[in-house]
Amino acid sequence: MEHAPPAAPAVRETLERLLASETFGRSERARRLLRYLVEREQAGEADRLKGVSIAMDVFGKDGDFDASTDAVVRVQAGRLRELLEQYFANEGVAEPVRIAIPRGGYVPSYELNAIRMPGDARSASGNTAQRPDALAEAAPAATGHLDTSAPSEPVALMAPAPAQSLTRQLRFFWAAMVLVIVMLGVLIVRQSNAFLEGGDTVETAGTASIAAQPTFDSLPLIYIAVKADGAEAARVASSLRAGLAGFDTIDFIGRDADSTRDRSADPISFVFEIVPGPAAGDVTVELQSVATGRVLLSRNLTSAESAPGAVESNIASLLTSTVPASGAIYSYIDQSDIRTSQIGCLVLDDRYYLDMSAQTHEIAYRCLEKLVSEGTKSSLVYAELAALHVEAVTAHYAYPPQATLEKAMSLAHRAVQMGPMSPHAHRAFGYLNSRLGNTDEAIRLMRKAYELNPYDLGMAAAYGYGLIFAGKYDEGTPILGHAVEAFSGHPTWWDYGLFIGAFMQGDMKKAAIASESLRTTSSKSHYLAARLIGARISGREKLARELANELTAEFPNFVANPRATFVDRKYPADLTDRLVQSLRAAGIGNPS
Repeated sequence: MEHAPPAAPAVRETLERLLASETFGRSERARRLLRYLVEREQAGEADRLKGVSIAMDVFGKDGDFDASTDAVVRVQAGRLRELLEQYFANEGVAEPVRIAIPRGGYVPSYELNAIRMPGDARSASGNTAQRPDALAEAAPAATGHLDTSAPSEPVALMAPAPAQSLTRQLRFFWAAMVLVIVMLGVLIVRQSNAFLEGGDTVETAGTASIAAQPTFDSLPLIYIAVKADGAEAARVASSLRAGLAGFDTIDFIGRDADSTRDRSADPISFVFEIVPGPAAGDVTVELQSVATGRVLLSRNLTSAESAPGAVESNIASLLTSTVPASGAIYSYIDQSDIRTSQIGCLVLDDRYYLDMSAQTHEIAYRCLEKLVSEGTKSSLVYAELAALHVEAVTAHYAYPPQATLEKAMSLAHRAVQMGPMSPHAHRAFGYLNSRLGNTDEAIRLMRKAYELNPYDLGMAAAYGYGLIFAGKYDEGTPILGHAVEAFSGHPTWWDYGLFIGAFMQGDMKKAAIASESLRTTSSKSHYLAARLIGARISGREKLARELANELTAEFPNFVANPRATFVDRKYPADLTDRLVQSLRAAGIGNPS
């Protein structure tokens, strides 16, 4: 009897964890090759996995590739096999699916990572009997001793004699009861200690919450309460559920808030109520604090705004203004002084991107760094810390000392490992790859972040930004432009990306408008340069002279050689040339 092959979703999830692992972190070629082989096989194109096609598609070889003289595919495939063996023997020892590239070919194979039963559980006939009290016998599996040899025979289920079966079932029942009693005893002792020590208590299943304050890793709890009928209300509720499920800045509870709960014990719980609107076909969405009943947002959607094809965009705008760290929920928690450690750090992180200075950066970085040292389980924390670490490298901030892209890569890897479905983790990983010049990988990761939550305009903006700085101006500018228009509270880098995209598309009016938005941020060389170019486009020569003088005074190295800065930031060559040319016309840069 053969094992059924692993399901495609399980293979894809294992692939993502492999690519984000420490084992594969230092070999971009191995990552590219593995993704190509698995994705082609999963797409039913295993017959294409030949040396020549791999050489051309993965390693950029031309049609004259000769495998007899160029061993790049064989060498990289051998290296890939070694890394796979290393991963599944260490980091991936508990992976549910094992991926291998059998020797003699390039078509991946997959197998379930079965855990064998202990040897003494086998019957005299050689079959394995699963006893009712196998809970105790399976204990060695918890120690990490896994038999990953493939493939093992399926476990046979043998029926014991009736009297023996009853005895064993009773034994298993009482053993389970003792275990439950012991666990309840531990829980009671912990609650008592927490009460006596003034610490946080916990909520037991089926009872009202008695937690006075959330734990340090807690995120806002979000519920939905549907109190309106009709197709419009159903579409709004469906879009809200789909959108909320993709945000990793909250914990979405997929049921209505329980009216019997102690509301005073829910300081970071909120509910989206869907109620009838003022006119027929209208739907009103209200965001309320569960504890106080305060309405943080009330948005009426007309029948046209909740129609198919329109409701998703309107819900995306609504959620982006409320759910991320820059939104109404985090703002309310921050002002109410009930924030948890993680919420407080994410607020500080958001403030940095609104006011990008060394001071706001260090405050946010130290806060997130402390959470990591305290053992946070949040991939979101690692993702934001990775992005801040890249900022430290790029902007040459003093803290953290000796910041490197390698350290940022380590943090980003950890974020994706902890949250393989986290949009923020993939966005941070994509941003890091863009700084390393890995353009294709950066776009793939940012597209993944956007696909994981298309209702978050921040992810859409990051994807559009990534496309723009990969030289795909016609693709990225509309995506980023839509995000900028839909969300007025966006961070400054959205405006800078929109300036670049419009500038390279030749839409000078839009470029000038976008550059004007950069005046509210702290002084940065490339932002000042964009404002200078925008002022000249608008014919504001006096402002242009003032900005040129400010740029010369504050960033003499940039003024002496702006090209070096753009090259260091991995700008596309055509973008670099256009920016340098425009700055030279404004008197900035060496004309030679």
